[in-house]
Amino acid sequence: MEQKKKFGMLLKEPADTSYLPVAWEYREVIEEAIENALTGKIFYFCKEEGVCEAAGRIIELKEIAKAGLFIVLDTAVKIRVDRIITLYGKPGAAYDEYNGYGNACMDCLGGYDPEEL
Repeated sequence: MEQKKKFGMLLKEPADTSYLPVAWEYREVIEEAIENALTGKIFYFCKEEGVCEAAGRIIELKEIAKAGLFIVLDTAVKIRVDRIITLYGKPGAAYDEYNGYGNACMDCLGGYDPEEL
């Protein structure tokens, strides 16, 4: 863990507390994919690009203390389970959040002022 020196003290980076526990259904889908050695694409939310994709076979479901539950692919990519949008074409734990982006502008005015409508 990275530490910073400030005011003569060493400060630790705060733990990522944004992890949200996932429903057991998602864990079962992941465990089934591991058992059947399925391969395919996984879409997930990432900090770098917003939505990222990875392809491969899940080799492990791993819980990392103070970080959350992760899947590890055969390509060494680690993905936090609560950020998965789709897993091999099936909805993941973050699918509803992703779907909300598509519906977000349904109540907007499309760039017009109310007087112009």
